[in-house]
Amino acid sequence: MTDLVKNYIRTIADFPHEGIQFRDVTTLFADARGFRLAVDQLLHPYAGMRIDKIVGLEARGFILGGAVAHQLSAGFVPIRKKGKLPGAVISEAYTLEYGEAVMEIHDDAIREGEKVLIVDDLLATGGTAEAAIKLCGRLGAQIVGCAFVIDLPDLGGRARLEGLGMNLHWLAEFEGD
Repeated sequence: MTDLVKNYIRTIADFPHEGIQFRDVTTLFADARGFRLAVDQLLHPYAGMRIDKIVGLEARGFILGGAVAHQLSAGFVPIRKKGKLPGAVISEAYTLEYGEAVMEIHDDAIREGEKVLIVDDLLATGGTAEAAIKLCGRLGAQIVGCAFVIDLPDLGGRARLEGLGMNLHWLAEFEGD
């Protein structure tokens, strides 16, 4: 994987808790060249494939997913935290380090057989992405892959999603948390 995008990502020590090295993509988004580079590299493996929908995960996945959807001439579907989407939704609970959270998608956002690409900024433990995979699967999607700006391999998300048979693509890797 390339390190070019990595140069635009700021690390903030001890956020949100002591001992955490927070990988801040807002500096990547704020730089026109960096943002364009990230979007181009995220979509590159999928260029020329039929992709019907880009699924973006709340919240930074919306920024990336919208740009990727535009470039691939695909629709965009948000997956949000519980209670944020109007209308009929389906839900999927997943575990966090200390507790549980719930993600939701509109129950008519994806039609049976549509090809989707899941996009987010960060792959850590993989819980949010796994919930998205399950939601898309329940709607009958064919998931062509999951694309991330950052992978934190030490936290196990990559292995978790590969265990589900997912094709993964990431732009930068950071050791540790």
